[in-house]
Amino acid sequence: MTVKLMLTCLCDAFYGEVGIATVRVLEHAGCTVQFPKSQTCCGQPPYNAGDWEASRKVAEHWREVFGDGETPIVTPSSSCAAMVREGYALLFGEHRNDPVYELSEFLVKHLGIDKWPLARSAGTLLQQKIAYHRSCHGRGIGLTNEQEVLLRAVPGVEFHAIEQSEQCCGFGGAFCVGHPAVSAGIGTEKLQHVAETGASILVGGDMGCLMHLRGLIEKQRLGIETRHFAEILADAIPAPVPA
Repeated sequence: MTVKLMLTCLCDAFYGEVGIATVRVLEHAGCTVQFPKSQTCCGQPPYNAGDWEASRKVAEHWREVFGDGETPIVTPSSSCAAMVREGYALLFGEHRNDPVYELSEFLVKHLGIDKWPLARSAGTLLQQKIAYHRSCHGRGIGLTNEQEVLLRAVPGVEFHAIEQSEQCCGFGGAFCVGHPAVSAGIGTEKLQHVAETGASILVGGDMGCLMHLRGLIEKQRLGIETRHFAEILADAIPAPVPA
């Protein structure tokens, strides 16, 4: 299956390794990955700030780049997927059903994958103790436990649930800028629950959440690593056999 990779602004600016991991994961799942080089932002920042005129201009470019309406579009971000699937309907007054999928949603619901790596006998044993943060935007597009299913299937991963797992991390896009004290307080409470698990790695599916929580971790010197779930899946993929 051919898919188009939709990266995000945060991935482009700060999390290039997540983009690389996403390509490895999709290719391991049997996909041919196309990367439209003219892609830019999906328009979510001005949309969330209430500047829909500016957002509409950016979204129109996105549609020009991705909008054949047939090839599945995969992104390692539920918030950007939500923007295209829900925000565009409000921006343009129509619902086009652009085939946009969050990565775990595509793997589990569209491809029917429930184990990882697919060549289980050849997988890499990671020996990682992780806690998992479920992002708010995932619920908005109907995600339930897809990321957890994949993470729990990785050999050697010790999965620890977080108390009050449905609680926001406090990022909220521009919310963390406009209300920094409240945002930090929410994130700190989330990290307290993470620390209680004893996990050394905090895994999530949205880079905004991870960036926000990593900043609080570094400020408070908590010694917890943050990673996107695509990186965990990519690490478990068997290394290619030399020719």
